[in-house]
Amino acid sequence: MAAAARLAARARPISRPNPGVATIIVKDGRVLSTGWTREGGRPHAEADALSRLKPGEAKGATFYVTLEPCAHKSNRGPACSDIISAEAPARVVIGQRDPDPRTAGKGIAKLEAAGIAVTTLEDEASYRSVAGFLIRQNKRRPYVTLKLAQSLDGCIALADGTSQWITGPEARAHCHAMRARHEAILVGGGTWRTDKPRLTVRLPGLEHRSPDRVILTRGVQPDGVRVINTPEQIAELDGVLHLYIEGGAATAASFLKADLVDELHLYQAPIVIGGDGLGALADLGLSDLSSAHGRWREAQSARLGSDRFTAYLRTRN
Repeated sequence: MAAAARLAARARPISRPNPGVATIIVKDGRVLSTGWTREGGRPHAEADALSRLKPGEAKGATFYVTLEPCAHKSNRGPACSDIISAEAPARVVIGQRDPDPRTAGKGIAKLEAAGIAVTTLEDEASYRSVAGFLIRQNKRRPYVTLKLAQSLDGCIALADGTSQWITGPEARAHCHAMRARHEAILVGGGTWRTDKPRLTVRLPGLEHRSPDRVILTRGVQPDGVRVINTPEQIAELDGVLHLYIEGGAATAASFLKADLVDELHLYQAPIVIGGDGLGALADLGLSDLSSAHGRWREAQSARLGSDRFTAYLRTRN
């Protein structure tokens, strides 16, 4: 399932408006086929994997699927639970149950009715691979990742606002790869007016993955950019399962205060700017330190050139 979850990254975000799902078909200890949700949401991962097999080749196999196979037919294709059942595999291992009421347990029921053993893991790897879809279904908003690039002493710019460049080329390339994995990218109105960021993906071969641009502002809407007035209005960003926030300090703080950040990406450069530098975050309104503890846990850490990247996940009950 962990391998399937990694494979699902290939579908993100080109599978929009559908979630990026992956399937691995295994038989007799050998991988028969793999698949993931293709551009525009079709074919689904299960159909994609089966398209590379001969009829009957998957009989008796085990399917590893990051999300419960869909149970509803549409004019774009058959239900995945039906096409899997027709292949008569021995077992289907599902990462996450689908909260969409059109499937929500019905896909599992169809598989079991066909005599197929079903195991549901609800594991972290598969959850993270489809978290944007699950958050959108359950909380009616995108999965939010906040990116901060700062010095060792927590600054994001010099006193005059100069911030190019805090981090090195490896960290900046990594950030562009993260942009390519999101449907939309957001900055505050001050950052938009001061820095005039392009907010595009500038990695060779991935330029077409540039996300939709969004500004948090009460000002005039620029051409080609979507505008929201409050952090809570991210719920109105139709077609966005994953939102990437790049600043500035007030915008980052506003999303943290609203508890709308699910993942925090911290890029830290081995430089010290000093007391005149601009801080990474505006006031969060904390009244005591106890409320700051236990909210984040480290999920990933890597060296990027001379910089350090760390990903933290919001701890929620």
